[in-house]
Amino acid sequence: MAALVGLIGVARGGTATNTLTSQTTVSSACNVSGSTLAFGSAINPIGAGPVNGTSTLTIECTATTAYTVALSAGSNAGGAANFSARKMVNGAYTLGYQLYVDASRTSVWGNSTGGSTVYSGTGSGGVQSVTIYGQVPSLTGAVPGAYTDTVTVTVTY
Repeated sequence: MAALVGLIGVARGGTATNTLTSQTTVSSACNVSGSTLAFGSAINPIGAGPVNGTSTLTIECTATTAYTVALSAGSNAGGAANFSARKMVNGAYTLGYQLYVDASRTSVWGNSTGGSTVYSGTGSGGVQSVTIYGQVPSLTGAVPGAYTDTVTVTVTY
């Protein structure tokens, strides 16, 4: 028994160290949503000049992610790059309109074809608001009624 007691007294504690690696990959990602661009609910076409309206896109992209926002010509334009023929319809009646990237309404917002341009931005990791500027250039001969069109928003990143 005495020999056993002597061995217990000699045992010492110790430590061992090593490292481990933590790793993940964060992918670039974007989300987009929008609201209806309303030119007004009761426009009097007699003597009216151009009618302007705006809408806001909400875009959220991961930080430092470069992106572009393209708009289609709309479901009534008669072609994917036919931006000059954007129109809203009310049954058999049509009403021409245009969408722009800038407040001065000089750069047609499209997909970079047919003389159009796209919006470019860089993600912040938070929500960013982007304004769409619209205009109905003329109401001459407009028939009363509700006019609509559907435009597809595409964010490329």
